[in-house]
Amino acid sequence: MTTEYPIPWEARAAKKREDTLAKIPAEWRLSPADLDLAAKQRDLTGPFIERFLEPEVIDIVKTDSVPLVNDLRTGKRSAVEVTKAFCKTAAIAHQINNCLLEIFFDIAIKRAEELDEYLRVNGKPVGPLHGLPISLKDQFHVKGVDTTMGYVGWIGGNMGITDATKTHQVESQITKELLACGAVLFCKTSVPQTLLIGDTYNNIIGRTLNPHNNNLSCGGSSGGEAALMALRGSTLGVGTDIGGSVRIPAAFCGIFSLKPTPERLSYRDAANTNPGQNTYRSTLGFISTSLDGCELALKSVLSTRPWLQDPAVVPIPYRQDVFDDVLSRADSSGRAKADHRPLKLGILWNDGIVEPHPPIRRGMAMVAEAVKKAGHKLVNWNPPSHATALKIHHSFLLADGARDVHDHLLLSGEPLIADLQAYFNLRDPIPLLEYQALTVQGLVCEQAYSDYWNSMSGGDDGQEVDAVIMPVAPHAAVIPGKYNHLAYTEVVNLLNYSAAVIPVTKADRGVDGVDETYRPVNEVDRANWEAYDPEIYHGAPVGVQIVARKFEEEKVLGIAKVVHAALKNAQSV
Repeated sequence: MTTEYPIPWEARAAKKREDTLAKIPAEWRLSPADLDLAAKQRDLTGPFIERFLEPEVIDIVKTDSVPLVNDLRTGKRSAVEVTKAFCKTAAIAHQINNCLLEIFFDIAIKRAEELDEYLRVNGKPVGPLHGLPISLKDQFHVKGVDTTMGYVGWIGGNMGITDATKTHQVESQITKELLACGAVLFCKTSVPQTLLIGDTYNNIIGRTLNPHNNNLSCGGSSGGEAALMALRGSTLGVGTDIGGSVRIPAAFCGIFSLKPTPERLSYRDAANTNPGQNTYRSTLGFISTSLDGCELALKSVLSTRPWLQDPAVVPIPYRQDVFDDVLSRADSSGRAKADHRPLKLGILWNDGIVEPHPPIRRGMAMVAEAVKKAGHKLVNWNPPSHATALKIHHSFLLADGARDVHDHLLLSGEPLIADLQAYFNLRDPIPLLEYQALTVQGLVCEQAYSDYWNSMSGGDDGQEVDAVIMPVAPHAAVIPGKYNHLAYTEVVNLLNYSAAVIPVTKADRGVDGVDETYRPVNEVDRANWEAYDPEIYHGAPVGVQIVARKFEEEKVLGIAKVVHAALKNAQSV
């Protein structure tokens, strides 16, 4: 039976695009000639986008979250001037790189005016994020604003909110927490249809590309966030991660991210794909232009005690002592202190399934060398098969037979995007007993990985492995449609570990040539290997993830800070 729709989905999407652009003030809109110039650019970052911005705006948006907040809390900068600077930059970023699903600059500027007045009258800031513009992945509800999550059928509403009286009236818990901390929310960023793909493409605004190299993907599913930050349209944003969704975009776009263990932060009243699947839950995470930004966000949100409003959140306050203990083991350049234990880090060069491309190999080697030169310990990491973890985790993501996805598609009649059609065709859900068996297999996999970690924490030094360095993906920012292997990130979701991403370098056609000696070990490995082209990938950011155990967010942030400092120090010599 064919469903007839009063308005074709294509028309609804086109109208939404027009409405979004109309929310950009006329003085911030680019001319057809400027748009044509942008379409011909390989790299939109830095000098290119800055040609559309005034010097005072550039000065603001090139400042990272923590120094910005310090200026805002002391009144050195006003919330209004900072908010307008980021709104304008985000407006330009969207016009040249298609990264926003929702614009609400008017709400943001009004909020900034209120914050400035509060500081003037009371002589103190509202909270730890006073006046800081923060962007949101389009899963989080903000009063007065749509939440489509990339589905045409939810245009004009809030995905998952079926009570019409609550449309545009609901707020996600994380929204409330950020506002309580003094943040200014100003836009929501693009996501892929379904969220379950390492790219950012939907039928509302199309594809978001990589600002560093427009041949390539920005990653996903929090890809709009990362693309916006690469263009300095935000310094701090909130994303989610169920298979790599804050780590992949951060690595692809040359910025930082934190993926906590699920239930450390609140997912209450947020839109999601297949929300009934909670064996391996999606988690909120932060993306930022700095590690300090991720730390600021975690500390601020936890200061609101989210477990009091969301019973799913584990009551763990921010542990400053854990973070400080890690930093006490190294100096500001990342070098191990003589009177402290050095870090002991595992390093996973490849997962035995798909070999990383030459730029990733080089990036991993750069990090390893920097860590060793800084006096820390490094051990090769050969854990239980990631293939098993990938199979189990992937089964849970598709456990409902794609019913939830198709229910949302039916609201408008829109089709699955091309990249998903092979995976998300409607099928029977997994039977209960099979689901339970998979749950047991997942627990066994977690136990085996934990046992391996423990076995590597002995040896001659008797020291525990603090964290593991591994690729985020087997390639740098990928050619759209060529992301064939998600195991490097999905295994971390199956284990429910905490992880941080740091940028390392960029692909360089002059040094990252094709390795003619490598022989792929399977068909997925072959597809990945043959997709590498040094010319196409040139300039693509390379990042790594640093993985710690469950609920070790403060520890992994501290380790990431030490490793990044050691890397920067090594690169400066």
